[in-house]
Amino acid sequence: MSNATMENLYLAATADSPEVDFRFDTNELTLKGESYPENAAAFYGSIIKQLHDYLASCDEGTTISVNVALIYFNSSSTKMLFAFFDALNSAAERGVHVVLNWHYDPEDDTIADFGSELRDDFSALEFRDLPTSE
Repeated sequence: MSNATMENLYLAATADSPEVDFRFDTNELTLKGESYPENAAAFYGSIIKQLHDYLASCDEGTTISVNVALIYFNSSSTKMLFAFFDALNSAAERGVHVVLNWHYDPEDDTIADFGSELRDDFSALEFRDLPTSE
């Protein structure tokens, strides 16, 4: 199955949810903004399902670029983000090349520390620590 047959996923950012821009046809996945939806499982559930479908269609040697630029997320979003990164890590363990570009404000220790935790927990991902300068 080709990724070109999968429909891209785009959700505009809202006051409490991030922009989701998954361009499956070009293997680029982006999460950007703030994430504290009232029901994180409901918000992320279908996103993660589509991610699983997409990853299942990726052949060994495919390179996926994942850009994460979250400036805030709550604890229920954290659980869903772990499921998101876990799916990517599983794909990486079977030979898909996943590059995680972790964008964050260097003055935000919480987001920086979360990035470090991701790097430790999901070691199959190629982690790029990208502090932003405003």
